[in-house]
Amino acid sequence: MILNREEDRAILTHLGLIADLQASDIPDDLLRRSHHVHVASYFLQTKLQPDLPALFQRAHSLGLTTSLDTNYDPSEKWVGFDELLSATDVFLPNKTEALSITKLTDVESAARQLANKSKLAAIKLGAEGALACSQNNLTQSSSIPVHVVDTVGAGDTFDSGFMYGYLNNWPIEKTLRLACVCGAMSTQKAGGTEGQPTLEEDLKYVS
Repeated sequence: MILNREEDRAILTHLGLIADLQASDIPDDLLRRSHHVHVASYFLQTKLQPDLPALFQRAHSLGLTTSLDTNYDPSEKWVGFDELLSATDVFLPNKTEALSITKLTDVESAARQLANKSKLAAIKLGAEGALACSQNNLTQSSSIPVHVVDTVGAGDTFDSGFMYGYLNNWPIEKTLRLACVCGAMSTQKAGGTEGQPTLEEDLKYVS
């Protein structure tokens, strides 16, 4: 259940089986048929958390890349990331999450710290676009003007755009721009998936 009121938003989640997934449920045979492993809603997947670094390392040993979007921590403790980020190729937090995890107050410093732990950090900045850092090199991209109806799902759509560029070996500038466009375009309709754009629609804004 998603509660939206102007700038304030709350999401109530019935966990169901979300918290029951374990790394042992993901066999090597499945990984061998894949190219990449992406994990989201980290804080809701309590049985996956302890073995996620080992799962990411197992994926690496089989030639896969890995990415992580934690989403918000309901407990607001923001702990347990050093080992996990060292096994993460792409870390995709938003600004609030990045600042909370690093306990810093400016997003550029947070991006540098997170990129020192993972290989690449891309931080979502909402209407301001996004910031990426790899090997201490910062890249920033603007968003596009859109009529915002609902921001639910924008972060996940950003992730999908970023990973498309990343997995196709695009330059970081173009990858980050596509991600920003994807996230912005998805806000124009209500719900988390209804507004997701096609790649063709996104590429009109990416050079």
